[in-house]
Amino acid sequence: MNLLFTRCKNFLISKRFYTLAILLLIITAARLLIFSVTEKEDDENYERSFHENYKIFSISVPENLAFAGETVPLHDFDFHERIDRELTVNTYWQSNSTLFHKRAHRWFPVIEPILKKNGIPDDFKYLALIESGLTNIVSPAGATGFWQLMEEPAKKYGLQIDKEVDERYNIEKSTEAACKYLHEAYSVFGNWTTAAASYNMGINGAQRQLEKQKVNSYYDLLLGEETSRYIFRILAAKCIMEHPQEYGFYLRTKDLYPPFKTYEVMLDTAVSDFTDYAISNNVNYKILKMFNPWLRQSFITNKERKKYTIKLPVKGYTDFEKLLDSDEGRAIDSVYSVSISSDTLSKNAER
Repeated sequence: MNLLFTRCKNFLISKRFYTLAILLLIITAARLLIFSVTEKEDDENYERSFHENYKIFSISVPENLAFAGETVPLHDFDFHERIDRELTVNTYWQSNSTLFHKRAHRWFPVIEPILKKNGIPDDFKYLALIESGLTNIVSPAGATGFWQLMEEPAKKYGLQIDKEVDERYNIEKSTEAACKYLHEAYSVFGNWTTAAASYNMGINGAQRQLEKQKVNSYYDLLLGEETSRYIFRILAAKCIMEHPQEYGFYLRTKDLYPPFKTYEVMLDTAVSDFTDYAISNNVNYKILKMFNPWLRQSFITNKERKKYTIKLPVKGYTDFEKLLDSDEGRAIDSVYSVSISSDTLSKNAER
């Protein structure tokens, strides 16, 4: 009897085990099926949403375009495709073009009046923009500053360059030097487009190519890729900066880098330690060098007792909100157009 009871008990336990195991298998299979269907639906929804919402548009090339008042022959397929390339690159290289807008708001008001004073077309501010991004960079070849001037021509056009001072880092003086170069180039070529192209390849280089290829226009030259793209990079920057919304750029006033407010101190003596000099003028060494990057050492011997203009920020220069408040109407309320008045920054703030 006990043996029979034991066998029955074991049978029932075994049956329950198998039943439970089968039930678990059914549940697992059902869950896997549901997960698979759900995952497939999620993927389909994602793909549908991606295709409905993510869009890249081809850039429209302007019907008419000019550089420094000189018409660009966009009817030629070659030039149409060159400007199309640069507009596409700069529109979809959003981080770089956004920084162009931000920096231009600070530095174009410094550059514009100098170009105007020297009779250089306003469009040449875009040349500085594409050369350096309006930063004091140094190229592998040694070209330096906003205008990317090499040492020899920079000295030719009046800049001081030595171990203690490098005026290629001085935006006002380097802009003046660039104006002198451009005037010389214009006198040689008789048009601003070729003068601008020569900024990349040199006056002699441009002359040689014009003579060799027996043409008299930049647009008729077969050139290396860098110089063949050069004018069109400037033109693309001009299009995007002057019509930002058309290329998808919406920047608020508070997004832009406000112009600096500075006052000037004359320096005509030696300075043994610019750290102490900065402290005596209520700033630190970092701020002194930030506003006067043309000072290349922590001292200056100034044996000739030359007169240098030191720029220092007005009180409150570290307060971004105050800088915005002092930015007198240089941008419209909601979005920014870089075609702005340059009168405000032509005057130094009072100390």
